[in-house]
This record gives sequence, structure tokens and C-alpha cells, in this order.
Amino acid sequence: MQSDRQEQQLKFTRRALMMGVGGAAVFTALGGRLYQLQVIETERYRVLSEDNQFNFLLTPPSRGRILDRFGVPIADNRDSYRVVMIPEQVGNAEEALDRLGNVIEITPEQRDRILRNVSRAPRFRPITVRDDLDWGNFAAINLQTPDLPGIIPEVVEIRDYPSGEAFAHIVGYVQPAPEADAGDDPLLRHPGFRIGRTGAESAREDTLRGAAGSLKVEVNAFGRVIRELPEQSNLAVPGEDVRLTIDADAQRFAYDRLEGESAAAVAIDVESGDLLALASTPGFDPNQFVTGISQTDFNALNQNEFRPLYNKALQGTYPPASTFKAVVALAALEAGVVSPTERVTCTGSIPFGDREFHCWRRRGHGRVNLRDAVKTSCDIFFYEMAQRLGIDRIAAAARQFGLGSAPDIGLAGVSRGIVPDEQWKLSRYGQRWAQGETLITAIGQGFMLASPLQMAVMMARIASGRSVSPRLYLDRPADQGQELVQNPEHLDIVRDALRAVVHEPGGTSFYTLGGLGVEGVEMAGKTGSAQVYSISAAEREAGVRTQDELPWRLRDHGMFVCYAPADRPRYAVATVVEHGGGGSRAAARPARDILRFLIERDPSGAGPFTQNTDEGQPT
Repeated sequence: MQSDRQEQQLKFTRRALMMGVGGAAVFTALGGRLYQLQVIETERYRVLSEDNQFNFLLTPPSRGRILDRFGVPIADNRDSYRVVMIPEQVGNAEEALDRLGNVIEITPEQRDRILRNVSRAPRFRPITVRDDLDWGNFAAINLQTPDLPGIIPEVVEIRDYPSGEAFAHIVGYVQPAPEADAGDDPLLRHPGFRIGRTGAESAREDTLRGAAGSLKVEVNAFGRVIRELPEQSNLAVPGEDVRLTIDADAQRFAYDRLEGESAAAVAIDVESGDLLALASTPGFDPNQFVTGISQTDFNALNQNEFRPLYNKALQGTYPPASTFKAVVALAALEAGVVSPTERVTCTGSIPFGDREFHCWRRRGHGRVNLRDAVKTSCDIFFYEMAQRLGIDRIAAAARQFGLGSAPDIGLAGVSRGIVPDEQWKLSRYGQRWAQGETLITAIGQGFMLASPLQMAVMMARIASGRSVSPRLYLDRPADQGQELVQNPEHLDIVRDALRAVVHEPGGTSFYTLGGLGVEGVEMAGKTGSAQVYSISAAEREAGVRTQDELPWRLRDHGMFVCYAPADRPRYAVATVVEHGGGGSRAAARPARDILRFLIERDPSGAGPFTQNTDEGQPT
């Protein structure tokens, strides 16, 4: 019995010792871990603890403004009310939208967009529910926030275009960054951030954007912000302003003057190359794109036959028609293939090869010299000049005066147009150049195409005699270029002929305009009509004899280029009215009025405005 008790005591002692050693090991391990947590890794866990209490919110920068040449804002920022949803805090997104729908209106289209974004984006990322709320809706959401977890009303900055349609094609608009462009950039993924998508907004994105900052905030267990800690935050760096050469008043005037037409107008300072107006009608409201244009509204813009989304001033290309004759006249004088006094007989047509080439005036102009030919726009005279010059010299002159290349004005999508020659046709169509095509090119028809911007540059170079380049941003250096002619007398002859177009009987716009309408100031100009459709013999027999009797889309494009003052040129204007009929009818008066507006605004102008009430007879 004694031995049994001793053996049990020994077992108990061994077990107690083992438990003691094990307990000591556990306590040693716990003590070591506590020492590691409280002493060695104390800084790490202090930061993690603070992260549970404090968050850093990304703060988007204020976007730089876009201003006109006088500092008038044409793209600005304003405060806006917005509501966003954080998916991981709302639980079921559809139920959350149902609850929010009892407070503000959410259309089916908006609901589909929100749910689509929720399914695509990480659940911690805010999703915009509604932008640009009115105060009533914003206040209602704020009152209901205790019952709307994960729904956050915000006051944010939003882009604003105070002049709307008149500047839409120049300035463009901003929108959220596309998924492919956003990548992992937190700024581009911020629900309130927009980037430039078209126009100057896109072209000068790097200047306008700025840099994001961060705001330290204290939050509760539900993620609700309790207070902001700006002293521990990094301020956002606002974007820089961009100043254009555009005159906001001139731009609005040009846009309003072309209202109701599918048209474009470009106004340029012939000395500096500054673009003062780049109007394209009709336009669109860029503010619609900022907050998200509806599919219905977008379809309406796309289906409009006047193409309001298309920038006709920069992207539209048209045969320059008779406006190009001034360049051919100057090229002929410079090449020595004609003298100022030589006369060519116009009977209304000439045979060439197996074709008959007609003048626009079927009964002909009689015997005309170069000045008369420009003034009356005689086609036969320029057919003769085409044969003497050849296509290569005509093409070289066209390029010299700004056609055939896209002017670098700092916007995307500027058209280069077409200046055809033998090599161009061979590479484009695999065909040899036909000599009859040289005749058609000399009157600005055939393959030749130019934008309204190029036509304005062409006229500015004729007016100044220099290869002046167009400029849209005031922070770019002005380029007045080099002298374009060898003999200044040749330029004077052509300029005098362009003045006669407006101010002398027989000029193609004399009866339409009769002058600028400003006392003591004369203008110079040239009409053009680009043929779209030729009335057939059958149509003539059926009674269709004029442009007005054709469907709108088959009528000729009308164009007019001009500058003033005629004796000391300062401003040039080019207008194109799509399917507007003859240039002197559709395009001359708007161009004259825009030019007059600029002359009257110029402090160096020549006197008070005098209204010209005699519109005369169209030619």
C-alpha cells in the first residue's frame, strides 16, 4: 500500500511539474508577444489604430478656366449639389435606390447606369447617383441621411459653360474619364472628376487639370465623417487658366448672325494671325455633356441633318470655288504669264479637248483683263490662266496661301483639305492627271477642298502679303511669316480687283452689299459658289431652273471671303453656308456684318457706324 501511494505521489509530482513548465512556457510566450506588440511594434500598431479612426480623402483640384482674349470666362466652374453611393455601405444597391427614389426622382435610365457601375467598380468606390441637384432635393436627402446608409450628399465643383452653344466647338466639353484611360489613377476614378473630351478642354488638359490633394478626416465606425483636419492635409493645386485669342463678343455675334443655317464663319486678325471668331452653326449645349447627356438628346444631335456636333469651321471641307481665283490671278502675275492690261475674250464657253468648258455667265463677259476677271469672276479668263500656268504652279500657289495643310492651332481634327496635282491623283486614284482637271482646279472646283479656316488664312495672306499663321492661344507666339510676293505691285492689282468686287458696278457682290456700311471704310471680298448638283436637261424641261427649286441638300454651297479696311487691311473673314446657293446671296451679308462688327470694335477704326439699308439685287 505504501509503495502504491508513493508511486501515485510521484506521478502527481511529475504531472504538476509538466503543467508548471507548460504554463511557464505559455506565459513566457504571451509575455514575449505582449512585449513585441507593446514595445517593438508599438509604432506600427499605433498607425493602424489611427487608420481605423482617420481617413485621407482625395480632393480633386479646381479646373483652370478658359478665357477669351479680354479675360471673359467662356469655361468656368460653379458649385453643384451631388449624391453618391458607396456600395459596400449600402448593402443591396437596388433596395438602396428604392429608398432613395422615395426622396428624389431616379429615372429607369439613371437606375440602369448606376447598377451597371456598381457591378463593375470595386465596392469601396463611390458611384455617382445624381449630379447637379437643385437645393430642394439636396436638402431632402440631407434630412433623410440617417435612413440612407451609404448615400452621401456632397457639394462639389462642376464645369460651366456660360455662353453655351456659341463656343461649344472651340471649347469642347468635359466628361468622366473612360475606363480604359482611368487605369489605377485615383483622381481619374474620382466620381466628381472630369477630363476634357473635345476642343480646347481636351487639347489643353495638362494645363487645365491641376494636381489632386488629400484631406484628413475623422470618421466613426460606420465611416461617417465627424470632422475634417485641414492642418494635416495636402492642398490640391488648381489648374492654370488658358486664354484664347477669341473675342467673345465677336464669336457670339458671328454665331447669332448665322442662326438658322448650316454654316461656318472664321474671323482673323491679318497682322497677328489671331483667330477672333470660329463659329459653326448649329451648335450644341456643352453643359449637357458635363452631367451626362441622355441617349434621346444625343440621338437628336446625331440625326440632325445640319450636323450640330460637327465643327464646320475647322473640319468641314468644301471646294473654295471662285474665292480661289484671287490666288490664281496673283500666281499668273508673279509667273509673268499675263500682264495687267492683257485682255481675254469671254464668249461664255471654250472648247478644250473633247469637252466644252462654260463660264457661269452663259452669254460671256466680253473682253476682260485680270482686274475685270476677278471683279466679275469670269471663268473663261481663269481657264486661260490655267493653261498658261499648269497644275504644278497652281498647286504651289495654293499651298503658299495656306491651302492643302492643316493649320496648327492647337486643336484636334483640323482638316488639311486637298490641293491636287499630278502626283496626288496618281497616288490617290492610280490615274494620270487630265489637262481638263487643271482648268477646273483654277476656278476652285474639282478635287480641290478647303476648310473655312483655310479660306480665312488665304484671305489674310492676300491682305497682309505675308505668310501669317493662325493662332488660337495667346500663350503661343504670333507668327507673321515671310513676304509672299516678289513684286508688291502684283498684290496691289489683285487687292484693287477684290475691292471692285464689292464697290463697283459689275462686281459679283456690288448689288448685294454695296459696301461695308461704315463711313470712310471700304472692304474687299470675293464670292464663291461650290456646285453640289447639276440640274439636268430633264429637270430644266420639268421647270426646275434655279437653286431654290432644288431640295436643300442639292443646292450649291455659298461662300464669301473678305477683309477691311481695303487700303490698310486689319481683319479678314470667311463664311461658308452649306447648300445656301450662290455666295453673294447666302454668305456675303453675314461675312460683311461680322467684318463690320470687328471694324467698329477696333479703337483704330475709321469712324461711326452708318447703317446701309440698300441691300440691292442679288447677282
